[in-house]
Amino acid sequence: MTEPTAPAGQRMPLHWKIAIGFVAGLVLGLFVHYGIGRDAGWVQALTQYATQPFSTLFLSLIFMMIVPLLFSALVVGVSEMGDVRSLGRIGWRTLVATVVLSGIAVLLGLVMVNVFKPGVGVDPVLAQQLLAEGAERTAAIVRDSGAQPTGMQMVLDIVPQNVVGAAANNANILALMFFALMFGVGIVLSPDTAPIRTLRRGIEGIFEISMTLIGLIIRLAPLAVFCFMFNLAVLFGWDLLLRLGAFVLVVVGALALHMLVTYSLALKFVGGYSPVKFFRGVQEAMLMAFSTASSNATLPTALKVADQDLHLPNKVSRFVLTIGATANQNGTALFEGVTVIFLAQFFGVDLTLGQQFMVMLVCILGGIGTAGVPSGSLPVVALICAMVGVPPEGIGLILGVNHFLDMCRTTVNVTGDLGIAAIVSKGEVDAPVELADDSSGTAA
Repeated sequence: MTEPTAPAGQRMPLHWKIAIGFVAGLVLGLFVHYGIGRDAGWVQALTQYATQPFSTLFLSLIFMMIVPLLFSALVVGVSEMGDVRSLGRIGWRTLVATVVLSGIAVLLGLVMVNVFKPGVGVDPVLAQQLLAEGAERTAAIVRDSGAQPTGMQMVLDIVPQNVVGAAANNANILALMFFALMFGVGIVLSPDTAPIRTLRRGIEGIFEISMTLIGLIIRLAPLAVFCFMFNLAVLFGWDLLLRLGAFVLVVVGALALHMLVTYSLALKFVGGYSPVKFFRGVQEAMLMAFSTASSNATLPTALKVADQDLHLPNKVSRFVLTIGATANQNGTALFEGVTVIFLAQFFGVDLTLGQQFMVMLVCILGGIGTAGVPSGSLPVVALICAMVGVPPEGIGLILGVNHFLDMCRTTVNVTGDLGIAAIVSKGEVDAPVELADDSSGTAA
């Protein structure tokens, strides 16, 4: 993942290249949308044969490496802990931090959506138009949501009956991670013999090779981000974003408060870190998360940031970040809660406090079980809507703005992963000098 060194001033950092690609794609896409029109023949040909295939290819290359990376990183992280007591301590602290932060996120989202009521007074004609435009995609999502497990089945499905099948299914990636966790525990419990040491070195080699290959793929990110944003702007312009502006503002506002306030307070008073220095250190991972809208695709960058910028111990960061790529989706949990209440307001469904509390609990579980890929939360939203009597086909209302919100909530998810890794590391090793608060009062 490390780029070749170069003299200062001669090599632009990757995150700046990504930012330039984002802005250029957005501006050019808006110009084409409003100045030329998305129906122009050459525009359709450009998106169909160039920008869309390239962006799809980029994500496919990333996802191709996710299974070997997740498996090897988690196994290596667990095996490096040395003893099961250490694994238990880090695991429980990570679990508690995940549940608490997710609960705060959903509660904050529910409060804001009930205060500002973005779904009240929405034009029914506009709603039907949006539903009609997204009918096919909505139907596919609703069909997929019907297969989502609930209750005890969600817990049972974490233990895979077929590891290969779990590895082939993004929606069941937690099962693969459970197997990797148990495999790492098995290495820790096994005698330190030559075959075990050879196996451990082999898995470490898989991890290093995966990181190297992903480092090469990531160099395509600026151009891929340009294609992502160009496609989005050409197809939708700002029209759908403006129509659902109140909903978008509530979601973005809640996500911003959670990231800037909740995370900062947790880092300051639980982890003893300077929030300002922490956020400076994680900028590259935040930009990658915002650009790709995928926690899984951002995992390599997050691991690099944890190692090179935050200087966290590998045995903690690999464990927390690989688990967090799927299990710590508290930004997604917030989004799911706000979306369900927004759709309930739109359709005139009056949810009691008890029902909203149930929505909160399911969103926390949904955040843990949501695949860390773009739009991975939509089936969960449809499932929760059906549970509380809100028409699940209403998710067609948000399809036009989902990608932008996906980018925002993924940024919160990844930042939360790194924050939890920093907090958990605080209890394992001395805090890094560059991040720890000092007695001079310079920390934020």
